[in-house]
Amino acid sequence: MSSASPVPRLVIAAPASGSGKTTVATGLMAAFARRGLAVSPHKVGPDYIDPGYHALATGRPGRNLDAWLCGPELIAPLFLHGARGGELAVVEGAMGLYDGAAGAGELASTAQVAKLLRAPVVLVVDASSQSRSVAALVHGFVSWDPEVWIGGVILNKVASDRHEALLREALESTGVPVLGALRRSAPVDTPSRHLGLVPVAERRAEAVEAVAAMAARVREGCDLEALLALARSAGPLSDAPWEPPVAVAETRAVVAVAGGAAFTFSYAEHAELLAAAGAEVVPFDPLRDGQLPEGTRGLVIGGGFPEVYAAELSANEPLREAVAELARSGAPVAAECAGLLYLCQELDGRPMCGVLDARARMGERLTLGYRDAVAVGDSALAPAGTRMRAHEFHRTVVAPGAGAAPAWGVRGPERRVEGFVQQGVHASYLHTHWAAAPGVAHRFVERCRTS
Repeated sequence: MSSASPVPRLVIAAPASGSGKTTVATGLMAAFARRGLAVSPHKVGPDYIDPGYHALATGRPGRNLDAWLCGPELIAPLFLHGARGGELAVVEGAMGLYDGAAGAGELASTAQVAKLLRAPVVLVVDASSQSRSVAALVHGFVSWDPEVWIGGVILNKVASDRHEALLREALESTGVPVLGALRRSAPVDTPSRHLGLVPVAERRAEAVEAVAAMAARVREGCDLEALLALARSAGPLSDAPWEPPVAVAETRAVVAVAGGAAFTFSYAEHAELLAAAGAEVVPFDPLRDGQLPEGTRGLVIGGGFPEVYAAELSANEPLREAVAELARSGAPVAAECAGLLYLCQELDGRPMCGVLDARARMGERLTLGYRDAVAVGDSALAPAGTRMRAHEFHRTVVAPGAGAAPAWGVRGPERRVEGFVQQGVHASYLHTHWAAAPGVAHRFVERCRTS
């Protein structure tokens, strides 16, 4: 696949959250994959959970496209990297089509990503409480930004044949074709909790059934041939695919990466960056494994739901001690959000690894939003002064919120320091995307070799 003739692609967007984007996008991915197409799944924004369902639907890694975390200039290259070998790419949007980072205009919006990818948008409209008014809604979205190409509409929660006929008649005046109509029905079994959908890793069998149900709904209600034709009309891209920079190393350092049901939040590019930097990336499950992988020289613990599995994580004393011993040795340890909680003295009163002199508990308020961060001091990840864009998403509280040597200074109206740097440990609530700063992975792996 050349950069001039990239994979056919669609962006699935909506006027607002809750319109049915995930059902339609995941259903389309699964429906086309079951027809034998190699489908490349993508998600706008920092969401970690939807890509798990996308991966289940397609058999390929779900990948994120976030213009805040990575910069607009990396959107097309990251897309082309992830879509290599694909015959169709489906990009699920975030929130409403034109919603982006607060106070930053179109930055990080689905509309911006669609424009950067020169991709047609399919607007999923919740039609449950309207008929002719749907035309005004669609007209408004079409005319708001002429650079955004809305190539079709899928009507969701349609009550009856009569209701569908009224909606289609109204939309004729907009010139936007109706590419599907999904009947109002019982929601697909995709349970949620405090941070969104329950990840695939926690309910594999049920998730397989849910994805199959989404595919069936889409096959029944959508014109797949028209959608594929629309995807094939996407414009050419002149960008080159993103490549993780490769380091020449005589030996490969073993970097253990936490996974399993408690630690499901990670970007596919992180493991690729570590491997390119000279690491042997070895996954392990803190819920099941009693020891770190043999020869571990560094540890990466990403996000997830340790609060749901606090009892099981606490009960695995041999692994907790192995993590503490590795940290005491000065080996590099990168921990984000869930990883931060796991390194604390305790979580909701249950003993954790005890690496940090801090305690964690479930809170009452959701902390959510993009952050502009700067490294306060030198660490295994970055030298002092390094600026990175980040995302924060948790309902837990860590006290104190920062150590004697904080990880990050958060810029902007709520200026503060947060996180912990001690010996080789870098622990923070902030999620970052290392593709935006590949030097992070190289520095980390080099520290693994020399510590």
